Amino acid sequence: MAENTMLGGKVRALRRRESMTQGQLAERLGISPSYLNLIENNRRPLTAPMLIKLAQLFELDLSTFGTGGDASIVSDLREAFGDPLFDNHGVTTGDLKELAASSPVLAKAVLALYRAYRDTRESAETLSERLEGGGGVEATRLPTEEVSDLIQRHMNHFPTLEDAADEVRAGGRLDTDDVYRSLVRYLEKEHGVEVRLLHVADERKAMRRYDREARRLSLSELLPPRSRRFQLAHQIGLLSASDTIDRLLEGESGLSTPESRALARVAMANYFAAALLMPYGPFFEAARAERYDIELLAHRFGTSFEQVCHRLTTLRRPGAEGVPFHFLRIDIAGNISKRFSGSGIRFARFNGACPRWAVHTAFLTPGMIRVQLSRMTDGTRYFCVARTVRNDRGGYHAPHSMLSVSIGCEARFARELVYSDGVDVESNEALVPVGVTCRLCEHHDCEQRVFPPMQHPLRIDENMRGVSFFGPTPKR
Repeated sequence: MAENTMLGGKVRALRRRESMTQGQLAERLGISPSYLNLIENNRRPLTAPMLIKLAQLFELDLSTFGTGGDASIVSDLREAFGDPLFDNHGVTTGDLKELAASSPVLAKAVLALYRAYRDTRESAETLSERLEGGGGVEATRLPTEEVSDLIQRHMNHFPTLEDAADEVRAGGRLDTDDVYRSLVRYLEKEHGVEVRLLHVADERKAMRRYDREARRLSLSELLPPRSRRFQLAHQIGLLSASDTIDRLLEGESGLSTPESRALARVAMANYFAAALLMPYGPFFEAARAERYDIELLAHRFGTSFEQVCHRLTTLRRPGAEGVPFHFLRIDIAGNISKRFSGSGIRFARFNGACPRWAVHTAFLTPGMIRVQLSRMTDGTRYFCVARTVRNDRGGYHAPHSMLSVSIGCEARFARELVYSDGVDVESNEALVPVGVTCRLCEHHDCEQRVFPPMQHPLRIDENMRGVSFFGPTPKR
């Protein structure tokens, strides 16, 4: 009963979306306008029969009335209201949950407003840096953010691209023992494209360059074999599955700029490439048989550690679903360049991530697998695997950048992963307390805290010091 009484806002939002009055909707539902008014104001429960009527009337899935979307909105609202700007307003998590449940449209508008505020503030800071001679880049709503949201909405699973990759694989009769030559032959036979490998002296900047007029694809010799295969598969995706990608992106209103749409096409072509090199059925069976051993799967399919991690997050086919993973990639400064949550974990959208996550500590042991059993502030346990990956595209004088990637799942799935061998996943002592960001984290005794939590005011006693400057002051 209590759960249903929080659905009034969703009913009101649906009614307004269809430009219906309360009287019109009430008549369709067979109830009085006054009773509908009570439902929309959460003063009467939304019964199961009425839920079914609403779903039929608006041609919706019943999952529309679930709480999954609310949880995501509440998480984003908590992060936004964690800004010190709101410290004196006393906004509670309960207030944010009520807003998300009663008026999700308004909640999204608040997030859009806060995002605009952040962009404006960053623009002002950039302008200040420019006036001081510091240069800078204009702050905008980044295309990377919009594409990340697109992937999250689809839970990183695109069946039409899977089908398109299977068709190419079957029609091209790709030789699993010599994938590179098979892809080269396919491009030449099906698209009349010549593939050339260029020396670094001929092409120092572009790793892949496609000349439409000459029908020529050039790859740099700096690309390792696994990357050459992936770039070939990517180009095949752009040529063979272009219409499929366009149809997929057609109705995506979240892509607000040409740059976002261009980046989304690149992301979809990458998805196609992964599906072509690691076909769903064989890859799914191998992943389960080898207990998600990332390095072993990389060797078997001729791909990289990071590519396998990406592919593991896409295993969402009904009846053949893999472990629901999340994925995160950061640089050594802690900037998040890729993120996806299939496990339910929340990532920071406006702030830095928790430094206790294994994805950060992986930089301490480059090239080595690190595992972590962690607990979020809401009590949810996660099992994560992290490792650094190095960009080895270059010679002796070329700079080598290093990134860290992490893949993880809820701890209840940990035993399905080879990395849990020897780890007591039920142990409380092994748990590392982590949070989304410092402002939202309630682990007060964290020695790595750099901001006070939004739930508790900052109290300073000059005569006392805890494990963290922003932690609670120890009792005398």
